[in-house]
Amino acid sequence: MGEHLSRTIAEGRAFMQLVGGQKVDSLTGQRIDVVCPSDGKVFASIPASGEGDVDLAVRAARRAFDEGPWARMPAVERGRLLTKLGLLVEKNATELAALESRDTGKPVRQGRADVNATKRYYEFYGGAADKIHGDTIPFLDGYTALTLREPHGVVAGIIPWNYPLQILARVAGAALAMGNTLVVKPAEDASLSTIRIAELALEAGFPQGVFNVVTGYGRDAGAALSAHPLVDYVTFTGSPATGAAIQKAAAGNNRGVTMELGGKSPQIVFADADIDLALPVLVNAIIQNGGQTCSAGSRVLVERAVYEDVANGLAERFSELVAGAHDADLDLGALINPRQRQRVAAMVSDAEDAGCEILARGSIHADAPEGGFYYEPALIAAKDPKLAIAQEEVFGPVLILLAFDDEADALQIANGTEYGLVAGIWTRDGARQHRVAKRVRAGQIFVNAYGAGGGIELPFGGFRKSGHGREKGFEALYDMSATKTIVFNHG
Repeated sequence: MGEHLSRTIAEGRAFMQLVGGQKVDSLTGQRIDVVCPSDGKVFASIPASGEGDVDLAVRAARRAFDEGPWARMPAVERGRLLTKLGLLVEKNATELAALESRDTGKPVRQGRADVNATKRYYEFYGGAADKIHGDTIPFLDGYTALTLREPHGVVAGIIPWNYPLQILARVAGAALAMGNTLVVKPAEDASLSTIRIAELALEAGFPQGVFNVVTGYGRDAGAALSAHPLVDYVTFTGSPATGAAIQKAAAGNNRGVTMELGGKSPQIVFADADIDLALPVLVNAIIQNGGQTCSAGSRVLVERAVYEDVANGLAERFSELVAGAHDADLDLGALINPRQRQRVAAMVSDAEDAGCEILARGSIHADAPEGGFYYEPALIAAKDPKLAIAQEEVFGPVLILLAFDDEADALQIANGTEYGLVAGIWTRDGARQHRVAKRVRAGQIFVNAYGAGGGIELPFGGFRKSGHGREKGFEALYDMSATKTIVFNHG
């Protein structure tokens, strides 16, 4: 039943955006075809919104914040609505997983995992909504000083195409828990689950105008949303180049931003590591979602004493990887679109021209539709850590293998890119675990693990080119609010 649903879900449907609690088309009536990456075929459509549509959505969110019941709703009631939304996600899990899988090309089981994480986000922030407290501050004699955490107002969430359900949930969960209203612009390549969640939010009882969705191209709807003067805060996940443009637009209104902008995350394997434990994790960390993951463990740094063992173990596993249609539920699915496939292929070709060796490749299943955007997973040995393939984010199923001599060399290579999002450390030496974890420049460090449990509770964000601000956990609630200080002179 699940496989059949994943093939037929939303077939031919003209999806609508949600503005002020109403399903509406774009003002011009123009639409964007929704293409399934597994076969390259159009199966639905979304509105192609522009500046006028964004203005209507932002004004609806502004009214909901300034005038509606949301502004007066106790935090515990906001939390209950988020918890109810989580229950509706669970109730509609099969549909949501099928929708996400077909829209993004990822295997259905990954779609199911995304739904489970999505439910957890709304559960977590539902429970956290009334747990953020202010402080009283010792001050001058005759004075009492205290702080409150207050919402920004209207939050703009610009959501990428790789994990629409999960990234929407971590943005919406934190923003709504703190009492903000929300305007979401999902990526034009994968908007359907965002629209469906907004529909479920209405079903859960969120007031009209609190949760708005506008769809369209980034250059139109996304640019208008990030620059809108009635938006109070902007959050974005995506490329550094687009992130820079969004920050410039928000800066025109002196608005704050949270930016998660990708990574070139290292996994450092020392000679004393448990190699058998590490190998499957190293592979999964790059092939999950076809490598289209900001936190993908895309560089494996191996101490020379065990380099051959690790290289052979990874090569054996890579040669067995198979890509195919989302509903075939293989190791990985298609890439999101032809441009992404071409980009990945070009980067690998350039690496070969630069002297890198492809140690192993996976395959594309014989039954994979011819029109799909597939790319065979590749394991590449790079002798020079300064090569483009070892420095730049590929965003595909491509794993770079690098050797190091000692701990100092490992740290130099690990910190030798412009990114700093996630890192993995594999060693049995407890002192080294602490020492290296403190010296690697990344926002999340995993020791003898990588990306464990989805990390809903764990603050997430990067340094340098990987962005700034923090999502997930309680830290996100601080980003989605501002401190107000009140001082009483009572004599």
